[in-house]
Amino acid sequence: MNKWPVLIVGAGKIGRTIAALLTDCGDYTVTLADRDAGALATAARAGMATIEVDVSDEDALTSALAGKKAVLSAAPFFLTSVIARAAKRAGTHYFDLTEDVASTKTVRALAEGAEIAFAPQCGLAPGFVSIAGHDLAQKFDTLETLTMRVGALPRYPTNALKYNLTWSTDGLINEYCNPCEAIVDGAPMLLAPLEGYETFSLDGVHYEAFNTSGGLGSLTETLAGKVRSLRYLTVRYPGHRDIMRMLLQDLGLEDRRDLMRDVLETAVPMTKQDVVLIFITASGLRGDQREQISSVYRVTSREMAGETWSAIQTTTAAGICATLDLMRAGQIPARGFLRQETIPLDLFLANRFGRVYAGNGDGGSQHTDEEKRKAA
Repeated sequence: MNKWPVLIVGAGKIGRTIAALLTDCGDYTVTLADRDAGALATAARAGMATIEVDVSDEDALTSALAGKKAVLSAAPFFLTSVIARAAKRAGTHYFDLTEDVASTKTVRALAEGAEIAFAPQCGLAPGFVSIAGHDLAQKFDTLETLTMRVGALPRYPTNALKYNLTWSTDGLINEYCNPCEAIVDGAPMLLAPLEGYETFSLDGVHYEAFNTSGGLGSLTETLAGKVRSLRYLTVRYPGHRDIMRMLLQDLGLEDRRDLMRDVLETAVPMTKQDVVLIFITASGLRGDQREQISSVYRVTSREMAGETWSAIQTTTAAGICATLDLMRAGQIPARGFLRQETIPLDLFLANRFGRVYAGNGDGGSQHTDEEKRKAA
């Protein structure tokens, strides 16, 4: 196959990782775009081009996309619509990482009747978790519950939040403040963020989990009428949720998100010593037996393309790179709107980028427990 010329929008933590992985593999001609010359200089590496462009300017971005086979957005969610419209004008396949529900609806509308592919939500959550959750759901004759829990956690927490910044602060706040899609008693529903609290333990470590926005992607539509309960929860160490609820709700910072971002970025350091934990449980009927199956994936920071990348950089970049790679190889559709959960899990994990989820810790391991009660 010929090299694909691609444009990556955003030279932040995740954009730099995507650019490094695609440049290093040798099958893509990579250009990294951002309006921040300093960020581009930091991200620059041999074999990769950079271009300074105001990505909020649709005309300028459309011009930058001339001759590109694909554009991969690692920009903040509020730029999604601009980038997707530019992609359609340029006839360029579109990929993004957004967790924002409204932005994805815009992308879906642009995909109608398009001759190019629109593949939003290609990261970790939504993204890989949708693929893994859907695969687990297919193991049941009658699916009753599917609960997906994802956390990007510091390996060595020291502050009261038991948290370090590992990715977009705007995206984090967005997840903590916006309504959360779910299916409850078989009906689509919006739940309040930071509610639905639960605790669990894995290998002697205690965690908490609670509702956050955007992680389900399009699964609520795909599994509509097929599941009684579908929920997405963010995983943290115990105590984190209560502090965030005090800041956002009790002190009203959910209405002053710029201030909340300044507080977090001033007071909470970033770290590359992190772990991404994915814990999915599903229950239902298999034949005449009621069973529960759990899947656990762990990914830690690692060295790739000559640099050490955090676990959240690795997993998020791997998701969008694997989706691009599968499309280039003709293994997934290259036209219209692509739902992540339509990608087979085995195909994703066999991909050179997707295999980071299968090659670390418990990646891909599944533990099955039969509930000792008769089928209803």
